Amino acid sequence: MLVRRIVIIAFGLVLAGTVGAFAQDQAPAEHPRGINAREHRQMLRIRDGRQDDELTRGELNRLRADEAAIRAEQRVYRRSGDGLNRRERRDLQRDLSRTSREIYRAKHNDREPK
Repeated sequence: MLVRRIVIIAFGLVLAGTVGAFAQDQAPAEHPRGINAREHRQMLRIRDGRQDDELTRGELNRLRADEAAIRAEQRVYRRSGDGLNRRERRDLQRDLSRTSREIYRAKHNDREPK
């Protein structure tokens, strides 16, 4: 009976150690969540597209204007009450998704910057 408990405890400790190590390896791969973090990642994608000559000047200006419009909309929403409500957050996420698709399409349309 005692040996059985010791084996179970030892197995539990080994299992907990491997799960803990796995969780530590996976934590840095996660992206920060939220509207601001997503806006930041999209701005980095736009900047990378320009540096890699994947975006023309017109595409760059249009994408930057889209991002600025989303930030302005977010400012209006945040001033209207206590932060963002569910509808406002969903609207901003929808706008960010649309802009994300536009970034992808602009970077992969094989147009050459002049």
